[in-house]
Amino acid sequence: MLKPEFKAAFNPAFTPCAVIPVYNHEHAVGAVVAAVLAHQLPCVLVDDASSDECAAVLDALAAAMPAQVIVLRHAVNQGKGGAVLTGMRHAAAAGYTHALQIDADGQHCTDDIPRFLQQAASRPQALITGCPQYDESVPPLRFYARYLTHVWVWINTLSLDIKDSMCGFRVYPLPPLMALMQRKELGRRMDFDTEVLVRLHWDGMQIVNLPTRVGYPSDGVSHFRAVLDNVLISRMHTVLFFGMLWRAPSLLARKIFGRRSVR
Repeated sequence: MLKPEFKAAFNPAFTPCAVIPVYNHEHAVGAVVAAVLAHQLPCVLVDDASSDECAAVLDALAAAMPAQVIVLRHAVNQGKGGAVLTGMRHAAAAGYTHALQIDADGQHCTDDIPRFLQQAASRPQALITGCPQYDESVPPLRFYARYLTHVWVWINTLSLDIKDSMCGFRVYPLPPLMALMQRKELGRRMDFDTEVLVRLHWDGMQIVNLPTRVGYPSDGVSHFRAVLDNVLISRMHTVLFFGMLWRAPSLLARKIFGRRSVR
């Protein structure tokens, strides 16, 4: 169920839920779920092989609100991307048309959920993604390191259409995401958020960038692995670069003639 003030703006065929990947965020996830439910979005929580303590928190949330919260569970940790993909598959199979992805650590501004949903409802074929506005809690190294990925994304799309590819606060239209997942094995860890945006952009999807406040993080837990995740991200940029090269004529034709898909 959606808040009455949203319904008039939403396409009747627009049926969103929230997908929240969770890995040992037991101290923050309850507040995130409460904030999402306040906007009357059903929640799909994906427990990516968390600790027993975190699993107990998730089970309690689902038990307290069985009509609004479901917990999916990985026996083995698959990474953030793997958890998001599991949640998206479930959401699509359950009949939802769109899924709002939000992190479990409390870094995203849940007050912006209505803005994201309103944009997604008015542009149901577009992907709505957050463009972070950081406060003083952001680690300076991570803030400036993001710009390396920004530059690679601009190169690999031959555009500035994606302002920030690493923000995990976004709304996906599920049918095109499912189609991409069926034909391409996507990165399953911290490389996922960037790769999926670039590949959906290649497919012709419109990307809508919404400014949103971001903090780091409310529970003090980060699962970014400095060496391994940077290796995965570097490999991803390399693969995408070579994918861009043979798509370059179509990408340039899109800019000139407005043709969308360049699979």
